[in-house]
Amino acid sequence: QVPVVESGGGFVQPGGSLRLSCSASGGAFSAYAVGWFRRRDRGREFVAAMSWGGDATYAGASARGRFFISKDVAKNTVYLQMDGLIPEDTAVYYCCADVDLVSGTYPTCASKDWGQGTQVTVSS
Repeated sequence: QVPVVESGGGFVQPGGSLRLSCSASGGAFSAYAVGWFRRRDRGREFVAAMSWGGDATYAGASARGRFFISKDVAKNTVYLQMDGLIPEDTAVYYCCADVDLVSGTYPTCASKDWGQGTQVTVSS
């Protein structure tokens, strides 16, 4: 379990961009995949993940073509670049230090350390 700290959320108009950051707090990412989820009306929805030790990336349906995940291994930080934001992207975004890509129909977070999340609001 690696505690995480998210940042970078805010208020943006439709069509705008934001970059979220997630840093490992007091430890280092070590799982196969790290990534992002978001919570809107119900439950957490998978957004994107990437292999911490490699270059493979995975994107949920809402992220494809608009959101891009990247990392800085030296800084133990993962980023989520969000472009072309729409009001439906309004949510609290959470980082996950251990994304389970294989056990279920959809990716889930195997880590219990969710962090406080960062609010993204898209509105005109």
